[in-house]
Amino acid sequence: MTTTLTTTPLAPLLDRLFQEAGAATSPAVAGISPEERQRLMHSKTEYLDFYSRLKDLWLPVSRETGVLLYQLARSTNARHIVEFGTSFGLSTLYMAAALRDNGGGRLISSEFEPSKIARAREHLAEGGVSDLVEIREGDALKTLAVDLPESIDLLLLDGAKSLYNDVLALIEPRLRPGALIVADNADYSPEYLARVRSPDSGYLSVPFADDVELSMRLG
Repeated sequence: MTTTLTTTPLAPLLDRLFQEAGAATSPAVAGISPEERQRLMHSKTEYLDFYSRLKDLWLPVSRETGVLLYQLARSTNARHIVEFGTSFGLSTLYMAAALRDNGGGRLISSEFEPSKIARAREHLAEGGVSDLVEIREGDALKTLAVDLPESIDLLLLDGAKSLYNDVLALIEPRLRPGALIVADNADYSPEYLARVRSPDSGYLSVPFADDVELSMRLG
């Protein structure tokens, strides 16, 4: 049985985009020491500047995480998805494919870098799923604070790692019981991990693969 994910135009598009992502370089990032990069990744005040310096890097989820996102959205029949951190739209494509195969829905994604938004929209149009996705430009602490669906089925956290806890707090009132949260590179956000792993947090959470935290909203 074929799916939107495994057929044209999306399947060859994803192959091409992952190749482009793997070949991308950034002179701006090359000049940042490992110590300074670690500090900036944990900063709650310098994240806009830091990630603007990463604008040439794709920073995508892995292929495996992309498939996981599709599987989670499909198996739960997700209709309303929120994404923190669009970048060039690879993860967005996986989740939008699931919405298409679920019969429709709405994916709200947030990205503050205009050049990445432009490319992501091109990719979504090429993949035939742009009608399912709304990309909001700006700081997610503002763009995701308004006009969200009453009930959210799936949340992807893949933007500034230092903001995972803050973005979760914005979305949390609208997460339905059983909603899933996927946090990519969650090890860079110990505050977030402490929250979702706490026994009284309202979540059931488990590390998944090397760099993903998968959590379920209880209730």
